[in-house]
Order: sequence, then structure tokens, then C-alpha cells
Amino acid sequence: MLPDGQRADAPIRWLENARADLALARVALPPGALYEHLCFHAHQAAEKSLKAVLLKMEVEFPFTHNLQALFDLLPSALRTPSDVLEAVDLNPFAVATRYPGESEPVTENDYHDAIRLAETVTQWAANIIRDRNPECDSTP
Repeated sequence: MLPDGQRADAPIRWLENARADLALARVALPPGALYEHLCFHAHQAAEKSLKAVLLKMEVEFPFTHNLQALFDLLPSALRTPSDVLEAVDLNPFAVATRYPGESEPVTENDYHDAIRLAETVTQWAANIIRDRNPECDSTP
């Protein structure tokens, strides 16, 4: 049996994956690329961060990319700051912005907002997991 920190359902592994997506989201826009694709990774960072918290709280979650649905599953006793809840604004980046004609083009300002939201959720999740797992540092 794998140690807790190495299991696929370990919150720390989900947080590591969230941080990896955040790192990809922060990459400078390569020539020929679209902000939509970087914003997808910002959404993924927030989604995986939320799922890490849900796993830590021992809350089962469905297969979904809907951040509001994941926020709704958080225990009511868990304080979720309003700036973290704003991450629902990332929902369009999960699917709609990744395909032509589904939405308006994503601007550089939209991109910077997406990074800010993803960083906020990832840091919040890291703080929750760190409080219960000393192996987790506070760097998003």
C-alpha cells in the first residue's frame, strides 16, 4: 500500500498538480498561441485546488469542471473568502473558450484576471492543506 502522500487521492498530489497547471498558465504567451489556452490551465489550477480541499475534508465530488458545483460541496464550517469564491469566473475557461465560435476572444486583461483568481484559490487550498499537512509549503 502506498504512503498517504503518494496515493492518487492524496490532497497533496492534487495540490501539486494544481501548482503545475498554474505554472503552465503563467508561461509567457508563445507566438501563435491564444490566451484561451493559458486560461484553461488557470481554471485547472483552481479546479484541482478545490478538489484537493474536498479530499482533505473527506468530501466526495463528482466528475465536473464546474467550480460553483465544487464550492457548493465545501463544508459550511469551512471559511471560504469572497476572493476565493470569485474563481467561479474561471468556469468559461474549462470548455467554452477552448473551441472556436463558443465565446468572445480572451484578452490579456482577462488572462491576468484568470491568473490572479487561480493564484488566490491555490494559495487558499495550500494554507488549508498545510495546516493539516506539514509537508505542504505555502507557495502556490
